[in-house]
Amino acid sequence: MKFSKFFMPTTKEAPKDATLPSHQYLIRGGFIAQTGAGIYDFMPLGKIVLEKIRAIVKEEMDNAGANEVQLGFVTPLSLWEESGRSNTMGAEMLRFKDRKNSDFVLSPTNEEAVVNMVKNRITSYKDLPVHLYQINTKFRDEARPRFGLMRGREFLMKDGYSFHSSEEDLIREFNLMEATYKKIYTRLGLEFRVVNADSGAIGGSGSKEFHVLANSGEDTIVVCDSCDYGANIEAAVRKPNKKEKLQTITLEKVETPNQKSIEEVNNFLGTDSYYSMKAVIKKAIYEDKTKIAVFFVRGCDELEETKAVNAVGAIDLEDASEDEIEKVGLVAGYCGILNITSNVLVVVDRELEGENNLVIGANEENCHYKGFDLTTLEDVTYKDLVAVQEGDICDCCGGKLSYTKGIEAGHIFQLGTKYSAAMNANFLDENGKAKPFVMGCYGIGVSRLVAAVIEQNHDEKGCIWTKETAPFMVDIIVSNSKKEEEAQIGEKIYKELKEAGIEAILDDRLNARFGFKMSDFELIGFPFAVVIGKKLEDGMVEIVNRKTLEKIEVEVENVTKKIIELL
Repeated sequence: MKFSKFFMPTTKEAPKDATLPSHQYLIRGGFIAQTGAGIYDFMPLGKIVLEKIRAIVKEEMDNAGANEVQLGFVTPLSLWEESGRSNTMGAEMLRFKDRKNSDFVLSPTNEEAVVNMVKNRITSYKDLPVHLYQINTKFRDEARPRFGLMRGREFLMKDGYSFHSSEEDLIREFNLMEATYKKIYTRLGLEFRVVNADSGAIGGSGSKEFHVLANSGEDTIVVCDSCDYGANIEAAVRKPNKKEKLQTITLEKVETPNQKSIEEVNNFLGTDSYYSMKAVIKKAIYEDKTKIAVFFVRGCDELEETKAVNAVGAIDLEDASEDEIEKVGLVAGYCGILNITSNVLVVVDRELEGENNLVIGANEENCHYKGFDLTTLEDVTYKDLVAVQEGDICDCCGGKLSYTKGIEAGHIFQLGTKYSAAMNANFLDENGKAKPFVMGCYGIGVSRLVAAVIEQNHDEKGCIWTKETAPFMVDIIVSNSKKEEEAQIGEKIYKELKEAGIEAILDDRLNARFGFKMSDFELIGFPFAVVIGKKLEDGMVEIVNRKTLEKIEVEVENVTKKIIELL
């Protein structure tokens, strides 16, 4: 390909709302163009990168034995009603009516559609397992689309769905997909981490996320400094924090005037926040109702809201107003676990189980209890509620946990029978008994990976593509295309590289200055440039490494050989 025939509109200015490097450089480098909020078109350079990533994903999925299909981008709403997700997906799912007043959605994911495809077409355990996947457009009506391809509304996704006759076989496929995804991200040249995760709206019994490590990542990842443990903050666990157990003392109500926060109360009483119970009052949102929920954690801990949502089986949590809190007999700032009415949901962090001599709220203005023994209560619901903090101890090896930032680029789920049972999709087992398919779900954000590569690989000048993702491997820069000898050598090197199977682009623009051509090379991020200029008088050209910006001089006749060595 030649620059003179290639649509590559580079610019100096980035959009005002572009805060991430990938958003800035993909726009400035002529990879993508925005057409609406969270909606981007891929221009020629961007399309090449997208297709390279797509090809790697497809090759590894095919090698793993999955079958490629293509499901409709438009899906009847009736399928979502059948699974029960028409309500739980919320406003992110764009719904519309056709001219016959029938209801449809733009697919944000395709569990329902693929179950509908398999249902009544696979009827025996003998035909299992089967794994179907697609690489197709998705749409999620994000409330605040931002960060370019990182949080767009329309995106390209690889979504796969496996069907099994048993949980054991699902786990086998789940592990195979973890290994397959690792191959994909390794081939793309990315530094990544596999972490335990929350299953969210997709559901299921277990899931793992694949995060490209980058300082600009939206997700906080908890990692261990001594082993491979990693988890999204929403699902991270730690070794329980233990201090010496105090001797039980008599329960005593004490006045704590105007002392509402954990810090204020413990300073006032001269106690350790470890031995206190912090109450976090929320409003739990369900499909058809709301309920006040109180979550109790140690005074030195913080509530992790996703864990709290899961603990009460809610769709979401919202802050409860003072009126709503008073209505159920609670006193904000002085809420404790004693004497809570039955119409309030109560969950206690599991690390508090068996504790005594605690400071708790008295559910009375300006009062707390000292010496509360939690073991005196029956039917207490204990769940993991705390947000793991840096410096906590790894439950796997005893190492120290710390935070890093990651960009979620893949997610795999053990769905179980959630969708097959709801949609009456069954097979006959070896005993002739009808059972719902056991399912797995596996997603990769293909278009998101275009941005993720740049978030991890860039400098102040522009993109630095990995070798597997670069739109072209070598940029041949003719310093002055009006000089016949330079132009001829450029053509010669260009043809030699192409014949050697190396993807090259020739910057043969007549009216572009050398400085402008170099700036485009640095902005676009081709791995190497061959610069044909003044050194040609001595039979030499320069090869520039984009990642290091190091230059080496090479004889004209040895350029192709040297590029092959560098690759």
